[in-house]
Amino acid sequence: MNRESLITALNEDLAGEYQAVLMYVTYAAAVTGPHRPMLKQFFAAEVPEELAHAQFLADKIASFGGRPVTVPRPVPEAKDARQMLENVLAAEKQAIADYKARAEQAAAFGDKGLATHLETIVEDETAHYEETEKILRGW
Repeated sequence: MNRESLITALNEDLAGEYQAVLMYVTYAAAVTGPHRPMLKQFFAAEVPEELAHAQFLADKIASFGGRPVTVPRPVPEAKDARQMLENVLAAEKQAIADYKARAEQAAAFGDKGLATHLETIVEDETAHYEETEKILRGW
């Protein structure tokens, strides 16, 4: 993998992090029903970590001489709390797969620091996925 390809891939990840921030903020505001207090807190609590991921990616892209994207992936619509959680689960699953691939690409590129940090992000996203899955399992 060359620098330009890695920048392109990291920008795709950055668009995904922007999506996550917007999704969590929107869902925290819009969630209704008897589980609203818990879900509002759950969604809102994810925002700082997703923002930190986005900032890391933007900084890394810039350090490689790239220009960080400014457009998020689309936020999926949700008609109810369950669909919000299912959308979150799908987004986290994609993020895990993307970051695993990106960590391998960063290692192949020769940037061990980036690869290690991306593996840490995989851990974060896996924790989000597992927690969301637990909530849905009892729905």
